[in-house]
Amino acid sequence: MTVLIAGGGIGGLTLALSLHQIGVPCRVFESVPELKPLGVGINVLPHAVRELIELGLHDKLDASGVRTKELAYFSKHGKPIWSEARGVEAGYKWPQFSIHRGTLQTILLETAIERLGRDNILTSHHLSHFKEIDGGVRASFVDKTTGNNAGIHDGTLLIAADGIHSAIRAKLYPDEGPPIWNGRILWRGITASDAFLSGRTMIMAGHQILKFVCYPISKTPDANGKYLINWVAERHLDPDYKWRREDYNRKANLDEFLPWFEDWRFGWLDVPGLIRNCPHSYEYPLVDRDPVNRWTFGPITLMGDAAHPMYPIGSNGASQAILDARTITREILKHGQTIVALEAYEAERRPATTDLVMLNRKNGPEQVMQMVEERAPDGFKVVTDVLSQQELEDIANNYKRVAGFQVEALNAKPPIVTMPPPPVILSAG
Repeated sequence: MTVLIAGGGIGGLTLALSLHQIGVPCRVFESVPELKPLGVGINVLPHAVRELIELGLHDKLDASGVRTKELAYFSKHGKPIWSEARGVEAGYKWPQFSIHRGTLQTILLETAIERLGRDNILTSHHLSHFKEIDGGVRASFVDKTTGNNAGIHDGTLLIAADGIHSAIRAKLYPDEGPPIWNGRILWRGITASDAFLSGRTMIMAGHQILKFVCYPISKTPDANGKYLINWVAERHLDPDYKWRREDYNRKANLDEFLPWFEDWRFGWLDVPGLIRNCPHSYEYPLVDRDPVNRWTFGPITLMGDAAHPMYPIGSNGASQAILDARTITREILKHGQTIVALEAYEAERRPATTDLVMLNRKNGPEQVMQMVEERAPDGFKVVTDVLSQQELEDIANNYKRVAGFQVEALNAKPPIVTMPPPPVILSAG
């Protein structure tokens, strides 16, 4: 029978491709009428890139994304705090990619249609109800645009890859309520601008109250010599402040955040210029959910943001969804389309992602910027006058350990999904 996947985002499509890789039939159900390349830039870390390469996507990723060379932290004055190599420059066997989220989703979608067939990627299918049946689960869908029934499908397993507003999680945890807002607002956009630093650098500047992140997501310049620069401006308000509900596609109002960044001209980067010259920017309150103590309910389980929505700190949201998908696939390869497989997946992934959710609430590796702000709010000459080299290294290394992408450990680790060797066919002679 077929594995049912609710959600056609990065996690759901990676799971579909992974199950197809091991010969397990599956079908993806997406709520929206059309999967469009929406969103802004994201980073995919080496441990997740490795898994996408295992799915045969290296050339498409390399053609569309920027190989991130380094990550650098700066104070609100543009003074360097900490930098570290990333991807192959850091010694990983696999690159780190900065890429438009919509481009990555399009790569996954087009590959899924090619390999699974368009009939197995269904849009306008919003999950409305599900129940266990003999041998699996029965799921009912509606077209949210028309309100009409969109059909009933039976499967061996139902995987919730339907995001932070997961319909499946809402039914499993009906009293949970909306995502938790901590008072932080993100404004995000993509601006055609000049390259900065190495041309492949991801930077973070500021501190916990006011922060700016940016990195290039195009490999080659346009006709005017400009590159697409993805940026995120962040402000921490009082958590009691009444803000609008989170929505990835709400247009931003520059008057609400540009004034805070007007003086952030670092010589090597013009922050207000990036914001002002952006044709379309978007606003999004920063939210997550408290970790739950159970993902798997019989033949139903959660993955990605449906399971462990986390702050976009440390570039881990999409990467962790990809790791979820590959772990589910490995356990189905080992245990079949069974509840045992889902329980084994949860036993590995839930503790790991719970630690990451909680660490991201403490700003993950970005806490170095806040420490500098607290110790030297008026600036410094050399960062080691403020933070010791050991403190800097410990913070960076601890995050890699929790997130599962320490260089030596990852390079030595076998792929999550190890395909069995083909059978040996002996000749009759």
